[in-house]
Amino acid sequence: MESLTGTGTSTSTGTVGGEYHALLARHDAMRLRNRLLSPRRSAEPDLPGPARYDGAADQRLITQYLDLVTPFGELIEHLYAEMFRRRPYLRSLFPASMDFQRAHLSRIFRYLIENLHDPDEVAALFTRLGRDHRKLGVRPVHYRTFEAALRVALRRTAGGRWTDAVEAAWVRMLRFAVAAMVEGAEATLAEPPYWQATVTAHELRRPDLAVLRVRPHEPYPYRAGQYAAVESPLLPQAWRPYSLACAPRPEGELELHVRQTCEGGVSEALVTRTLVGDVLRLGPANGTMTLDDDALDRDLLLVAGGTGWAPVKALVEELAGRRPGGAGRPVRAAQERRRVQLFLGARSRDELYDARVLADWADCRPWLRVVTVLDEGAAAGAYGPVAEAVARHGDWSGHLAYVSGPPAMVGATVSRLTAAGLPADRIRHDPLLDAGGVRPRPAAAR
Repeated sequence: MESLTGTGTSTSTGTVGGEYHALLARHDAMRLRNRLLSPRRSAEPDLPGPARYDGAADQRLITQYLDLVTPFGELIEHLYAEMFRRRPYLRSLFPASMDFQRAHLSRIFRYLIENLHDPDEVAALFTRLGRDHRKLGVRPVHYRTFEAALRVALRRTAGGRWTDAVEAAWVRMLRFAVAAMVEGAEATLAEPPYWQATVTAHELRRPDLAVLRVRPHEPYPYRAGQYAAVESPLLPQAWRPYSLACAPRPEGELELHVRQTCEGGVSEALVTRTLVGDVLRLGPANGTMTLDDDALDRDLLLVAGGTGWAPVKALVEELAGRRPGGAGRPVRAAQERRRVQLFLGARSRDELYDARVLADWADCRPWLRVVTVLDEGAAAGAYGPVAEAVARHGDWSGHLAYVSGPPAMVGATVSRLTAAGLPADRIRHDPLLDAGGVRPRPAAAR
């Protein structure tokens, strides 16, 4: 996930960024000490907690007047202009290009409005965002500046039909999200805001796709199936999420699968301009597409498309380690009989960039069945036949499903599975960010 306000700095370029983050580190140390000495004291008592928030009422009011401020492009232009007018120094904390940030903030606004009726869902997501935002150097004062700028931007964009009641609903929505973010940040003061990691290997599997291995400079906690935001020193302040393509390993090395999606972005920097020995920064691990006790007691369905293969690969590695003869804890007899079905979608055979791993697995993991689904005639990014193949291949109603890949593929697969009788609370996937907004995870992943 990316930043709500986008205020990030770089330690890898310039003394100013380094001094800023050194100051924040000292500040965090003092906050942690005060919290340990006075655990009941709230760090930001003026921010409301998530309990007892009537999100459904605010959702109705905001939606009623939403046409005055949508599409969100103009609103967001006014918002950032007002932020930088009030606090000019904030501009230097943002990436050079604001295009991605504007698009992401638009999705965040849409997510909030579409999900306000479910405050628990919103609070859970924004608590995780608050933890992740520590890598950007975000502080409550930034949120207050953001709120003031949003008020001005709403009035400028909406015009004469705007009302104080609608503005108040927007502010309550924002403060509710911010309260969850502050809570998430405060709960993780004892962990680093980010980790530095040295690139130990860079394999160009295709002109637009690379597999990177990186070694964090200190222990990096995560679980198979999670993802991390990555920053390249070539593009300071620009963070993009990438799934971790391996289960935790004793030596601590991580694997990332990166497909170049545009010119001049983070993906291009990682695929074409990153070398062994370069130092990247990693945000804290996020995501709930992980193996819990329920996953160890059921047959599993894994569905992946494109680089969505990365977290699924990590899940299979962890499953292998937990089975008899593996490196994980012993499993019960019922678990020994558990079967795992993997559907892997690609637009062509050339896109099966990790085919060597699949071949190795076929020889040593009899409990795993792999079905490769190719769609050479489909439009780029479609991956439609994967969902169709899954629906055709059997009754999945007793399985636990994990789905990862392009948002359109994940959405189509989830729809097919629920229509075929698999309960939504047994389908795991991370939030989908696309042009239509951010869709929440199934209830089971909350």
